[in-house]
Amino acid sequence: MAVGREWPPEWRRYKDPISGVEVTQLTNYRAHSYHLYFTNPGWYDGGRRLLFGSDRENRTNLFSVELSSGRILQLTDLEPLESPFELSFLTTAVNPCRDEAYFWYGRQMRALDLQTLQMRVLWEMPAGFRPSMLNCTADGLSVCAAINEDLSDRLRIDYHRGYVGFRETWQANPLCRIVRVALDGGKAEVVWEERSWIGHVNTSPTRPELLTFCHEGPWELVDNRIWCLDLSSGRAWKVRPREGREAVGHEYWLQDGQRIGYHGRLPSGERILGCIRYDNTERIEGTVLHDTGHTHSLDFSLIVGDGGRELRLWRQEGGRFFGPRVLAEHRSSFHIQEVHVHPRFSPDGSYIVYTSDTLGYGNVYMVPVAEFEALPPLCEPAK
Repeated sequence: MAVGREWPPEWRRYKDPISGVEVTQLTNYRAHSYHLYFTNPGWYDGGRRLLFGSDRENRTNLFSVELSSGRILQLTDLEPLESPFELSFLTTAVNPCRDEAYFWYGRQMRALDLQTLQMRVLWEMPAGFRPSMLNCTADGLSVCAAINEDLSDRLRIDYHRGYVGFRETWQANPLCRIVRVALDGGKAEVVWEERSWIGHVNTSPTRPELLTFCHEGPWELVDNRIWCLDLSSGRAWKVRPREGREAVGHEYWLQDGQRIGYHGRLPSGERILGCIRYDNTERIEGTVLHDTGHTHSLDFSLIVGDGGRELRLWRQEGGRFFGPRVLAEHRSSFHIQEVHVHPRFSPDGSYIVYTSDTLGYGNVYMVPVAEFEALPPLCEPAK
């Protein structure tokens, strides 16, 4: 394998058996391929190329696919690493202002120029910590990430395969930090620290001073899942404060960089979809009949979820939710994090990208957003 190697198109197109919408399978290799986590947009080169991770030739590397031709370009050539630094590109972040991507390689935070394919080390995490999600600030000047105390010497941990050690890590209250690393010079600053398990650092796509993070653990038991941090003041606060045994999470920024979407479950067992402004105003929330899974939307008028075996669409209007309608069948196993479906709208809202291992290996798919009323309603009984 080599940096800059071109792979021929692997795509195929087919009609979805439920909706009849044409689906494009972008990868087809006998190893797992997957797009970035749904909070991390993977498009670059003016939206013409999409990043994905792939385990080709018994190694894990970063690739991109040209969406007009299907041609694949290899972007890295890295030696495999052992747990707890096993290589995955799910948490990769793309700079919104230039074609550069950021990922973890062992304890190193690395930057990759997506045009020249030159790589540089930005920062090295101190010993005794594990890496988490990366995200770039809206001004393109910094990368933010959580690093968490490594408890693997006393706990059996494998979060990627079945969330092994998940509850035990939450109960241990590990020392956790949020760091901001400057892209010019690599100066690192600890902007938040506490003894509560932190994950999912997500930067606002329009407000460079704002990010959300979460308190990891069982959603109905943590003090609060969603938090916002103002990098300019260092102040943090609860977003959508949890009441009782509510379970709310999988938060993501809407395209305006002001509102945060989420899904969850009420103590009654009812499913909810919602969004709220970062300052806890303008809350829109309602119950829905079916499992949502991970959800994503651009402006909260149309929401996609991966619950069950399908990509499910809900339409929101005036605080009322309609649907779900079935856009496409994914039939993914969710067996490991890399084959979670993690659907995400394209920046222009014209299609959705997702991952599925319905053929046995994880592959990356895209499906156009069809007219909502023309799609078939979900037929499975509500649970």
